[in-house]
Formats: sequence, structure tokens, C-alpha cells
Amino acid sequence: MKEFSLSIIAPAYNEEENINNFYNTIKPILDKCTKNWEIIFIDDGSRDSTLELITNLNKSDERIKIISFSRNFGKEIALTAGIDYADSDVVIPIDTDLQDPPELIEEMIKYWREGYDVVYAKRKVREGESFMKLFSASIFYKVMGKMAHINIPENVGDFRLLDRRVVLELRKLKEKTRFMKGIFSWVGFKSKEILFERKKRDAGETKFNFWGLWNFAIDGITSFSMFPLRIFLYSGFGVMFFSFLYALIIIFKTLYFGADLAGYPSIMVTILFFGGVNMFAIGVIGEYLGRVYEEVKNRPLYIIDEICGLEKKSR
Repeated sequence: MKEFSLSIIAPAYNEEENINNFYNTIKPILDKCTKNWEIIFIDDGSRDSTLELITNLNKSDERIKIISFSRNFGKEIALTAGIDYADSDVVIPIDTDLQDPPELIEEMIKYWREGYDVVYAKRKVREGESFMKLFSASIFYKVMGKMAHINIPENVGDFRLLDRRVVLELRKLKEKTRFMKGIFSWVGFKSKEILFERKKRDAGETKFNFWGLWNFAIDGITSFSMFPLRIFLYSGFGVMFFSFLYALIIIFKTLYFGADLAGYPSIMVTILFFGGVNMFAIGVIGEYLGRVYEEVKNRPLYIIDEICGLEKKSR
């Protein structure tokens, strides 16, 4: 078969317990796939010995490449940096905790050879995750499916194969608020799904908490849907319509039956209810306005402190 180049994108934030095991696990798999492979580790401002361990791997294997950020910019930005610097025929993002099995890489490449530009891994079982996390994830994907104008596959993470031409298109997207699952879906191309059972983390603890997942969901919804704004457009029209009808009823009642003394409780409930609706609406508008503010500032997505094995590019 025709030889090809392969880049693995591996974001790492405080993953000192997983780095060596990840390398020892994935190396023989990559050797079976192609002779021309590399692993691009993105150290996302780790505070432990993650960078030191990656540097040691680089000294023993020149196919290990390193991008070290000046601080923690987040996983979505780390993935973006990896995509910016991966120049192979095939690019595969994968976490270093081994929850996504590297053994699937061979199957992904098989489908790529058959003509698929994107091959994504879908979790049919998610071990070691709480009921609340599974439930909230299910709700999120259902909400996104209703709101977004693109199809974002449910229970699919960042672990996927990307053909080079997909990577080139991804590089053109420079929005500051990055929801990579949506961005991967937005570019389109011929895609193939493969199923797998997600394992527990090999070591260490997940960096996501409920608050982080909540903010992640808000980023996803506001990045790919205007539906939250339309809700208040439609609800505002509905309130205006019923208020007009209510006003007609009051006028009719006053003309024919006289005016009643207004009740203080009903007035307060009405004021508080619509005050709350207004505050919530302003908050939603503020989320979108805040994203416009981020874009207008036009700051770089990330700042690289050190780079090893790769030629630094201007961004």
C-alpha cells in the first residue's frame, strides 16, 4: 500500500501519570500503520512534570514533537494548535488518558483508504462516568440537535481521523470561542462512524467539572445556534399579543362594570415575573455580545512558550 504520513495530536494538561503509558501504548500501533508518524504533544500550561516527561521522550525519539503554551489556554485551543502544526496526510486528535483506545487507529485508517475524509469514534459504553454526567451529556446533545443548523453526532468526542484537506479547511476557522466538536461537524466532508466502548481513565483525574461542562455547553450552543435569541423574539411577540388582548378586556370591563381596585399581590407577581424574564433575556444577549467582543479584540488564540521538533509558524 502507498506510504502515508500520520500526525497524532495529544493535548496534555497535568497528565504526568499518563504520558509514558500513553507513548508506550500508542507507539507499536503507529509503527504497524506507517513508518512516517509523529506525535505532537501540546502542553497546555501544566503545573506538574508533564512537560519534563514529554521532553525526555523527545530526547529518545525525534518523532515526538512539543508545543508548550505560555499558560493554560484550554483543550479546545490546544487542539487548534495541534491542527495548525500537523502537516501530515492524516491527523488524529486523541487524549493521553487512554479512554479512547488507540487500537481503533488501524480501523480508522482502513476506512480512510476506502475514501472517507473523516472517521469519528462514537462511544456506545462510557465506563466510570456518573449518572449525572451521562444524563447531562444526553440532554446537551438533544438540545444541540434541535437548536444547531448542523448535525453534531451524539457521544462523539475529539478522537477522530482527519484527512489533510479537512485539516486545511479547519485552519481557516479562526473564531476565538472554540467548540471543536461543532467545528469538526461544520466543515462537512465524507464521514464514517465507528463504535467503541470507552474505558475508565488509566490514571489521574478528569479536568472537567460540572461548572466547566456547563460553560462548555453554553459555548457550544451560542457558537452554532441563534435559537436562544429567537426564543425571546417569539416570546416577546406572544407577550405583546396577550397584553393587547388583556388591555382590551380591561377597557371593556371598565366601561361597562366600572374600575376595580388593583390587587397588590398580582401586581408584584407580574412585575417580578417580567423583570426576571427581562434579566434572563439580557443575559442571553450578553453572551452573544461577549463573543462579539472577543472577536473584535482579535487577540491570538494561543501563545507558545517553547516549541521542539517543529518550525514555529506566524499566526
